[in-house]
Amino acid sequence: MSSHACRLCDQALPAQPLLQFRNMPGAAQHFPDRAQLSHESGIDLDIFQCASCGLVQTAHEPVPYYREVIRAAAFSEEMKSFRRQQFADFVQRYDLHGKRLLEVGCGRGEYLTLFAEAGVEAHGLEYDTAAVETCLAQGLRAKHGFIEQPRQTLTAAPFDVFATLNFLEHWPEPRASLRGIAHNLGDDGIGLVEVPNFDMILRQKLFTEFISDHICYFTRDTLTTLLQISGFEIVTCEAVWHDYILSAVVRKRRSCDVTGFSAARENLQQALNDYTRQHAAQGVAIWGAGHQALATIALLELADRVRYVVDSAPFKQDKFTPATHLPIVAPDHLDRKPVGAIIIMAASYSDEVARTIRQRWGDTFHLAILREHGLEILPHGA
Repeated sequence: MSSHACRLCDQALPAQPLLQFRNMPGAAQHFPDRAQLSHESGIDLDIFQCASCGLVQTAHEPVPYYREVIRAAAFSEEMKSFRRQQFADFVQRYDLHGKRLLEVGCGRGEYLTLFAEAGVEAHGLEYDTAAVETCLAQGLRAKHGFIEQPRQTLTAAPFDVFATLNFLEHWPEPRASLRGIAHNLGDDGIGLVEVPNFDMILRQKLFTEFISDHICYFTRDTLTTLLQISGFEIVTCEAVWHDYILSAVVRKRRSCDVTGFSAARENLQQALNDYTRQHAAQGVAIWGAGHQALATIALLELADRVRYVVDSAPFKQDKFTPATHLPIVAPDHLDRKPVGAIIIMAASYSDEVARTIRQRWGDTFHLAILREHGLEILPHGA
């Protein structure tokens, strides 16, 4: 029975597992010798799928060495050839020559060397002290450590690029670690993230791919969801290496560009000031008590220069605008207490409102419409 939360979305995992395996290896990298056989035994491995986000995962504690990279690829010439070409293409495509790259989980430097050959300044982060010493002995840049906290800062940060290759599936808190990686990137940071391809495992029914070392089993959908909620935008995500690996290129998400808001506010403030000043003697009303009008009245401090707000919705009439306390009235109020000008703030209904006013009152009122680009003053008497 599970009482654990999903490692991706924090929702409670189902009580019943998706799969149950008995007498499984407790750790894929633990090989008992003869003396250990008498007290070495298998474990029960339960696999759950989150009903909210779909991530397939275990609920047990990670293996003791989950922070360390143990890479059998060092013995494969075919994999070396593939990685050499892949890294060269990655550096070329994203113009990364000379940029500072951090490999999170660099093992004994198997890929650091290939990244350096591709033209980046390669740095490695590895938890296994002996592996770090092996990297340093080869003249590679490597530090001891593992990123587990969203605000954890590395001394050599910020980096321009990062890579983590077939390592993410081991992490018990993948969101925290990925956010920590993002924290150590520059504003335009880019990354290469790879995990075993669970889409292929499902398709080929490879039940033997489940192992206690692998905590999370990512499809394309769940991998991209994790990366997105951890502070990255997806550039590409594709299956590589005989379909066994999901390979995603990501960019650090930047804040929305709101630099234009200030100038837009100043321009609209000036236009409204000029318009209300021009018609101050006869008075000004606003037509529309929607959210755009309410925000405009508040942000541009129009309450002292507007007599009332007209709205056709009965449930708003005889009430007041929140924060600014202007009376909200029915259209008939214009007959009893007319003004000289009306500023229409009815969003997509503004043109319809303008036609209604002209049909009912003719040219009694000067009219202006608040548009996306600013204040549009309608011809009077045309």
